[in-house]
Amino acid sequence: MLGRYPVGMADFRTATTVGARIAALRKARGFASTKALAEAIPGDSVTESILQNIEANRKNDLAVAQLLNIAAALRVSPLFILAPLGSPHARLDLPNITPAVAEMSVAEFDAWVSGLTNGGYRPVTADEYSERTQLGALRELLAERRALHRFQTIIVLEGELPATADGPPATEWDNTELRIEETKRRISQLEIYLGSAGWAVENLPSAPVP
Repeated sequence: MLGRYPVGMADFRTATTVGARIAALRKARGFASTKALAEAIPGDSVTESILQNIEANRKNDLAVAQLLNIAAALRVSPLFILAPLGSPHARLDLPNITPAVAEMSVAEFDAWVSGLTNGGYRPVTADEYSERTQLGALRELLAERRALHRFQTIIVLEGELPATADGPPATEWDNTELRIEETKRRISQLEIYLGSAGWAVENLPSAPVP
């Protein structure tokens, strides 16, 4: 994967410092200058001057809104800006962070920010552990709902296949209906669990998120 970067162009996945990662991402995404990137970000939270200072590592107090706006313009997860994810065993290079965070590896930091239970920060109380578990269940619920939509689409496609002389067309999805029932059961279990914990799962979209 690293070979797709032209000679002399830094790889944002392994570049050190937030500024270097943003500069590498900007170039990789085709923004020739900080002015071009600033013009692609609506509003005035991120100006050309701000981007120049960030890339030169003269600005270390990047606001959350600025981080998100820059990441959105660069079409990348904010995590790729916050840490060199291509070096998962390296230590974080973020300035002004507490020792507890600074001691995390990049992989541990990624898991922690993503709310995974194997992150660098271990839950201390039962409430903390439950919150992480519930977040994992929510992600699974969304994934199961996407899977259900996919299986239901397959059923529709199966019905449109032409019949053969020997009867209905044979397909590679003969167990689709069984998988639909299993998926529905799992969705019901997750909805009951999350609903009992106070999550408003009934307001979640039933169709997959684009």
